[in-house]
Amino acid sequence: QVQLVESGGALVQPGGSLKISCAASGFSLEYYTVAWFRQLPNLEREAVSCIEKNGANADYADSVKGRFAISRDNGRHMAYLQMNSLKPEATALYFCAVGERCPPPAVLRVGGVRGFGGRVWGRGTQVTVSS
Repeated sequence: QVQLVESGGALVQPGGSLKISCAASGFSLEYYTVAWFRQLPNLEREAVSCIEKNGANADYADSVKGRFAISRDNGRHMAYLQMNSLKPEATALYFCAVGERCPPPAVLRVGGVRGFGGRVWGRGTQVTVSS
């Protein structure tokens, strides 16, 4: 079965760190870019970060740049998002997806998803930042 399953979401205090994971099954992760998105109820999906197929290049939304780090392990069919210095506004459902290419930098920096061409989407893991 082709699927992505996220894990690791939790309640974290402001300023804390959290690493969430994305496990791929039923297909080879190495052939796709991987992106992390987040979404609040009744709001549009926002792109957070994207990493190229070989992991050589990654890009981030301005809202998380310098605090979040995306990575991938194609051999383990896994992708990760390390989140540091978390703020309450980071509270959202985070989900991963695979696509043909990362959104153009000018799109991704403002959280846009245009150009990603998502092929498989996970169901998400909840991250809550609160004291």
